[in-house]
Amino acid sequence: MFDLIVKGGTLPDGRVADIGITGARVTAIGNLQEADAGEVIDVSGDLVSPPFVDPHFHLDATLSYGTPRVNASGTLLEGIGLWGELKEIVTQEEMVSRALEYCDWAASMGLLAIRSHVDTCDDRLLGVAAMLEVRDKVKGYIDLQLVAFPQDGFYRDPTARDNTMRALDMGVDVVGGIPHFERTMADGAASVRELCELAAARGLPVDMHCDETDDPHSRHIETLAYEAQRLGLQGRVAGSHLTSMHSMDNYYVSKLLPLMAEAGVAAIPNPLINIMLQGRHDTFPKRRGLTRVKEMQAQGITVGWGQDCVLDPWYSLGTADMLDVAFMGLHVAQMSHPDEMRRCFDMVTTQNARILGLEGYGLHVGAQASLVVLDAGDPVEALRLRPARLAVVSKGRVIAKTPRQDASLTLPGRPATIRRRHRQGG
Repeated sequence: MFDLIVKGGTLPDGRVADIGITGARVTAIGNLQEADAGEVIDVSGDLVSPPFVDPHFHLDATLSYGTPRVNASGTLLEGIGLWGELKEIVTQEEMVSRALEYCDWAASMGLLAIRSHVDTCDDRLLGVAAMLEVRDKVKGYIDLQLVAFPQDGFYRDPTARDNTMRALDMGVDVVGGIPHFERTMADGAASVRELCELAAARGLPVDMHCDETDDPHSRHIETLAYEAQRLGLQGRVAGSHLTSMHSMDNYYVSKLLPLMAEAGVAAIPNPLINIMLQGRHDTFPKRRGLTRVKEMQAQGITVGWGQDCVLDPWYSLGTADMLDVAFMGLHVAQMSHPDEMRRCFDMVTTQNARILGLEGYGLHVGAQASLVVLDAGDPVEALRLRPARLAVVSKGRVIAKTPRQDASLTLPGRPATIRRRHRQGG
């Protein structure tokens, strides 16, 4: 007797199977036609996937767009300046309320694990306190990791170092940094070194905003890879953004990528925000700011797509849909082959889960019973359509449903309803 059977779905690898759930765990996968369950969801012909995972977000700033004003230049630096103004007037209650609303969006889209950076350049640490509260409130359905992030520079901001330590003492999960925003390249490299040493001493992962610039000489990822290897942090370190790499000399990159692979450093590009913010100082040709995704993957580097922002000082759009992120990413990275597109789907599910170190993730016996049912036949179709999430299951419980988005037609000689799903060759 199962608590829930998700019946007849197509898994990302193409298998058709029933999924039996007992409590908060997957307890059977296969043909369960004769089995009994408290609830059965028939998803025949639909894609059943492990939940979406976002490895890079800013939950403390989300849904604040337009306060105190919009980012007129569209640049990273104006966004940082606006956030600095917002921090002075926002309340902890407002941050909690906005973050919880966003988590509602995320739950409805099957986004059930998020790593969020939280600013530590505030002596009050309101954002840290707010996000810790949110983490506790959503823990029953969303796995939320928090990164101690000195937005204004670990050294550049006079109290950021102490505040970052305080944030970690309060229970923040991951050590962050922003070396390219320090006053000098030397300070940036020193901040990477100290922050990695701090993480090693505390047994914590590292996730650093790294080289989020068009400057090809911003090479802090090299230092991050070195420190990861020196301190034995392999597999626990991620470099986020890495946009300078799109402007770097090819010979230098040919040396850098094997170093990253050897050090076990993951990469988290954020295609929506990267192509929006980068290249603002260019005329033509205009760089688009995405790091070297396919080249990294060819070296065996774990790469995951991140969302970064939704309706905040840096990005004026966003929906909490990781398929939007992957869809934009595959375009900019020119990952158009079916195998590459399937890899993009994998990046917002299993690869992102690997970066976050999620335990019990996936669709296998013994896994945590979290999954999403999509109105699509396979991962490529899911990317093309960004379809309705027909059902979202979190830790054994159905937490969201969305109806199919069929359209009604009144056209002579044509069907009365239309669904944009399309069998290849049909």
